[in-house]
Amino acid sequence: MSDNLTQALAELVCSTNYEAFPSETIHKAKLHILDTLGAAIAGSTSRETDAVVAMLGIQAGTGASLIWGRSIASDARTSAFVNGVSAHAYELDDSGGCDHSGAVVLPAVLAALGDHKGPVGGRDLLRSVLLGYEIGRRVLEAVGGYEEHNGLGWHSTGTCGAFGAAAAVGSMVKLDVNAMASALGSACSFAGGTWAFIHNGSSTKKLHAGRAAEGGLMAAYLARHGFEGPDSVFEAERWGSFFAAFGAGKGDPQALLRDFGDYWRLNRCSIKPHATCRGTHAGIDALDLMLQQHGLEPADIAGIEVDISGFQYGMCSGKVIESRAQAQMSLPYALAARLRYGKVFLAELEESAWSAVEIGPLMERIAVRIDPAMKDEDEPAITIVTAAGGRHRLVVEFPLGGPQNPLSDERLIGKYAALAGMVLPGSRVDALSDYVLDLENQTDARSLLALLQ
Repeated sequence: MSDNLTQALAELVCSTNYEAFPSETIHKAKLHILDTLGAAIAGSTSRETDAVVAMLGIQAGTGASLIWGRSIASDARTSAFVNGVSAHAYELDDSGGCDHSGAVVLPAVLAALGDHKGPVGGRDLLRSVLLGYEIGRRVLEAVGGYEEHNGLGWHSTGTCGAFGAAAAVGSMVKLDVNAMASALGSACSFAGGTWAFIHNGSSTKKLHAGRAAEGGLMAAYLARHGFEGPDSVFEAERWGSFFAAFGAGKGDPQALLRDFGDYWRLNRCSIKPHATCRGTHAGIDALDLMLQQHGLEPADIAGIEVDISGFQYGMCSGKVIESRAQAQMSLPYALAARLRYGKVFLAELEESAWSAVEIGPLMERIAVRIDPAMKDEDEPAITIVTAAGGRHRLVVEFPLGGPQNPLSDERLIGKYAALAGMVLPGSRVDALSDYVLDLENQTDARSLLALLQ
């Protein structure tokens, strides 16, 4: 294996075949594909996607790559961008990869699929998706991990996701090792996105998934045409490398290669049952469990105390809710919504829900404080204070939807059907689900695309 990390990583990607993935991992990959498609089809109705489509002036029949959930198409890079925005629009896409790997990898791969001139087997598509998840996550681990990298202000979906999309598309179009290394090198030039959106609830978080999908696809396509990327992008000591520029030199570059193939990174990813930031899910689950365990009704709750790490506080403690994006990122709002509405899904993220007169008083009863003893990645501790003076405290270490506490296949497919059914007729929803869940047996995965419009 090459001593150059970019070349060595490219060698691993190009030498990994479909048979390297266990059946359990293949099954989980199909569920993540289905989940991402459901989130994206629903997200195609979002105001963010409306704005992007209007800005780009996309018209029906202008390209081979489809805009999911709509009767329009465009070129591959544009479709990857738009579909990435849709997939992340409602904060219901998966997490735990680059972080939001599904919203980056799948739009890029399926955009390339629309461009492909010959049949692509379902197994080739699955391999490409799995390698995209793998590389996006490994880059994040190597640059210091989620808390370290995002703590610097970068949004890892946009920065690390570009590498995952490049690997996925490069695998789809069968780049050789040198071209794959160039694609990974060029992907660094498309890496970007910061957490600046958190302060005013802007929509730019959704751009990060779309831009990473678009950028990774462009990096792979450029490499296919002989464009050379830098070979030192993963050399930590080199000025301008990804680790030097995006990780303040604090990463572990060998994590890119270490134990490759021993534990596929898609297996650590989570499927979201709630339409809010993954950092809020343990708190929602804790509240839900305590209400059930202690036979409490929302009217019995005098207050809620949230003890949280400094990192999570900066990301999820906001109480000013003036947009859906702010509601999506707020643990206090998520808890108030669970008390008021019994769940935290799409309807609870609409303006009519977060601006309801009952929400303000509920949020006033929620106190959020930093526990300096908590590590950045620790889940919050939720304490219910009842009107009768009782106190109940719970930390949910493994939120619902994570690998240690997964959603059942039935519930996950139900989530997909509810989301896709917002746009597609029932027969199309069922046909798409049946197709994806049998993807490894499909002789030409391009037939998947027509089911997405």
